[in-house]
Amino acid sequence: MVNSPLEDLIRAQKRERAGALRLAVLSAVVLGGASTLLLGLSGWFIVASAVAGAAGLATAQAFNVLLPGAMIRLLAILRTAARYGERLSGHAAALRALAAIRPAVFASLAAAPPREALSLSRGEASARLVQDVDAVETRFVRLSAPWSAVAGLLAGWALAALAGWPPALVILAAAGAAVFSARALARRFSAPARATVQARVGALKETTAALVAASAELRAYGLEAWAGQTLNAKAADLDAARLDAARANGLIVASQAAILGAAVAAAVAFAAPAGAPLAALAGLAAAMSVEALAGLAQAFDQSGAAAEARRRLDAILRHAPRPAVPAPATPPSLSLLGQTLTPGKRLAVVGASGCGKTTAIETLLGLGRHGGEDASARAAIAWLPQDAGLIAGTVRENLRLAAPKATDAMLWAVLEDAALADRIRAAPEGLGAWLGDDGERLSGGERRRLALARAYLREAAWLVLDEPTEGLDAATEAKVVERLDARLTRTGQGLVLVSHRPAPTAICGRRVEMGAGDTKRGVPADLRKTPALTGLERPAL
Repeated sequence: MVNSPLEDLIRAQKRERAGALRLAVLSAVVLGGASTLLLGLSGWFIVASAVAGAAGLATAQAFNVLLPGAMIRLLAILRTAARYGERLSGHAAALRALAAIRPAVFASLAAAPPREALSLSRGEASARLVQDVDAVETRFVRLSAPWSAVAGLLAGWALAALAGWPPALVILAAAGAAVFSARALARRFSAPARATVQARVGALKETTAALVAASAELRAYGLEAWAGQTLNAKAADLDAARLDAARANGLIVASQAAILGAAVAAAVAFAAPAGAPLAALAGLAAAMSVEALAGLAQAFDQSGAAAEARRRLDAILRHAPRPAVPAPATPPSLSLLGQTLTPGKRLAVVGASGCGKTTAIETLLGLGRHGGEDASARAAIAWLPQDAGLIAGTVRENLRLAAPKATDAMLWAVLEDAALADRIRAAPEGLGAWLGDDGERLSGGERRRLALARAYLREAAWLVLDEPTEGLDAATEAKVVERLDARLTRTGQGLVLVSHRPAPTAICGRRVEMGAGDTKRGVPADLRKTPALTGLERPAL
């Protein structure tokens, strides 16, 4: 078997949660045995009591009802306690394991090469982190299913043996048929259907994320109907896969029911010579023995989803997270577009839109889709990307992405430098103001300045700012540029500034203008290609 990073994680979590999982297994064994013994003994007791009553008053008075009644009550208590213990310990262990696996998946995704990490859309990445990891839960929750099945089967076999060997052999044959049919049907029908469900959940999330991001444009161009049809088509594909999975599960349940009915009839028939009470005991023991295998059949049904989730997660988990690279003690020099910049210098990169300015900066940072990653260089740089993202959180949480231990005083200081402090103070919650998804409660210029303040917060020798004043009016831009110039003078940081606006570039001592003929200096040739958009078909207009 090929080494699976997910299996390594699961084994590690099983070792860490061994105590809870052992308790779940022990509870499952008690549950399986007690359930079978309870129903078998109850059936025998009811029939035996009826026979004793029909035989006359003397026989009825001689019949011992206390001992079987006490045993039934004891088994009922054991079954209830065991079911609670198995659910509590098993699910607690599973949820704690998932809580440890999900960050590991995210860390591996963050450690993946940019070419691979950036190829996953937000929706697909979300599906891997949520649905695929959730599918792994069955590997923990169903861990006790075989033990419960064996305990129930042995208890049923022992009860049936009281009525003779033929009923006991019927139970063993029925159990074998139930396991074989459940496994065969799961492989043939459930596995492909469940795997398809996992993939189509990702496709639906990917489409949803893309359309939500473009919701304003879709409304402006009257494409709401097309967006709805696109989502409905993806949802219909997912519903079809789920329907196939439900049908597969129905086949498994139907086969188990048919085997259960045949087992009960055969067990009663073979036990009839031993008398009605033992025949009832054997029939109910056969029913509970097959019923005890339901958890095992359910595990087979879910195995397809778990296998597909493992395949999808292994593709991410093969990238081992690397330790954070500390900023170099001595500020490094930078080489960009034929320019060598010593610490504290300022360079403006200008040029027409689309000439490769942003691509050159991403290559410097090692964040391009085509490799060239340099973590040591990135550790010395605080970056404001052209399309800076904000999380659905507060002002404080968004700023602390750059410095998790920053104090509120430090946050207010960078907001002042970004000319945004007055706006945040005006909010009733201040730094605790909720920004919404991607900072939707802020204007475009305010989002830009918040991202700029976040870059200021990072302790780095170089500031790399891509269009820092985009979307600002002239007065606000002048204030931001003035405070940027003062900050650089105060901190001694170097600056690489990408902009097509004259105000911010005026504070830079050096300037590189990128044109159509020489825009790709220092940029790999394959960076000139623009990746094709995938996942959505263009609407017919």
